[in-house]
Amino acid sequence: TVNFDLTKNYLDLVERKAIIGLYNYAHEMTHGASDREYPRLGQMIVDYENPLKKLMEEFVPHGKSLSDALISLQMVYPRRNLSADQWRNAQLLSLISAPSTMLNPAQSDTMPCEYLSLDAMEKWIVFGFILCHSVLNTDATALSLWKLALQSSTCLCLFRDEVFHIHKAAEDLFVNIRGYNKRINDIRECKEQALSHAGSMHRERRKFLRSALKELATALFVFMALSFARDEIIWLLRHADNIQKKTELIFYMEELRAHVRKYGPVMQRYYVQYLSGFDAVVLNELVQNLSVCPEDESIIMSSFVNTMTSLSVKQVEDGEVFDFRGMRLDWFRLQAYTSVSKASLGISDHKELGKMMNTIIFHTKMVDSLVEMLVETSDLSIFCRAFEKMFQQCLELPSQSRHSICFPLLCTHFMSCTHELCPEEVHTHTHTHTHTARHHIGDRSLSLCNMFLDEMAKQARNLITDICTEQCTLSDQTISQAVNKKSKKATGKKGEPEREKPGVESMRKNRLLVTNLDKLHTALSELCFSINYVPNLAVWEHTFTPREYLTSHLEIRFTK
Repeated sequence: TVNFDLTKNYLDLVERKAIIGLYNYAHEMTHGASDREYPRLGQMIVDYENPLKKLMEEFVPHGKSLSDALISLQMVYPRRNLSADQWRNAQLLSLISAPSTMLNPAQSDTMPCEYLSLDAMEKWIVFGFILCHSVLNTDATALSLWKLALQSSTCLCLFRDEVFHIHKAAEDLFVNIRGYNKRINDIRECKEQALSHAGSMHRERRKFLRSALKELATALFVFMALSFARDEIIWLLRHADNIQKKTELIFYMEELRAHVRKYGPVMQRYYVQYLSGFDAVVLNELVQNLSVCPEDESIIMSSFVNTMTSLSVKQVEDGEVFDFRGMRLDWFRLQAYTSVSKASLGISDHKELGKMMNTIIFHTKMVDSLVEMLVETSDLSIFCRAFEKMFQQCLELPSQSRHSICFPLLCTHFMSCTHELCPEEVHTHTHTHTHTARHHIGDRSLSLCNMFLDEMAKQARNLITDICTEQCTLSDQTISQAVNKKSKKATGKKGEPEREKPGVESMRKNRLLVTNLDKLHTALSELCFSINYVPNLAVWEHTFTPREYLTSHLEIRFTK
């Protein structure tokens, strides 16, 4: 929580090394053979008979550093992995829980940890403690963290939509280690717990978030909520095939993302003033009160203060482009300098300085990296593969069709799904030309967005056609009755059924009685809400206008 960037990047590095080895293991379990392209991902694994075992041996020298980094999650991970009832009782993400402080900025001593992905933390904990498993036998905190992570899921995302079944892999590994019967029993108990309780726990979290996402205002709460919601959606994608209510949560996420983009200049203006008028003053006082501050560290700290002091609202009004990447990189360097064992200025001895700098880094991201923050906390590019079925199910459910616009909006995420572990996604060479995988992803996003909007317009057109047919039927009935009444007088014969009078279809004894026309109107209004939700949307430098799709289909339909 103090040297956040250093610890996070170290754990990411460990996870990447573990993923390279575990990918082949998972592929072999699933397909019965190694991936033929695997040597390109990691030559180090090709010669390994047991990649997990070999990785554990390689990480022996790093055991202390890795376990310390993982145990530093003891205050963050359990707090994030709470039930919906605990969230509700703590009034998490609520602005009105304390009306007197409603206008105060949201503060936290662990600012960057608040929106850290729960999915990422669980991967760090599960993979990390497999690599340094001996600490599970000696440290109760480590064992508690590991068991809590094992109880939350039955599988973790290995790479994109490739999943890793954690309980079986861990059990297969520990069964060959002498004296690990107790750990094997722990794994089995956690698996039973995950199978019996994890589903309901995540369902209640999604229910809570659907309500909470509607009433957010402060920047920190927005990014926390986006991160929480993204974690729950990804968990559901891995563990279930049920889209009920999932689209609603995605819709509210997209709504929040749109608000962040819309009010970006307002946020910039606010945080520029915050950095120059408050953060710079507090940081300067903290630096002045340091008992020991080596020259290099002093120069970096002074540059932080000077950078923030020089900021002004006029820069925002003039449309100046801000770039604090250098400042954030300097803070990363400073964490490395002050985290070594014999550092003159130890960050662990000056926690207030670390907390303040982490808060400042968050504030700088609110000025120059809002788009990157949205990607970090709410990217759903994992949907890039095969979610047409989910769209069709959503479109067919009247209660969910109003959220169908979230599928075209998700197509704007796809360009974020390229991964630095796959160099071929940057440039792919063929016999005749060089092209980028980004073009394939871009084409995929364009074709899907076009298909989604076209299907929505077709559905609306069909509903309008059905409504017209119903209205014509009612009109024919009215005309027929009027003609019959003029042509002959009522005979009043006994037993003749009483004719329905015009307008009877609009009479209701109670609101529970609905006609087919009512259902059609409801379905159309829900779908039109979705089509009219955004005037246009941009996907890979192309602009789509949803209403134009409907206009086009109606013109074709009524000119036949």
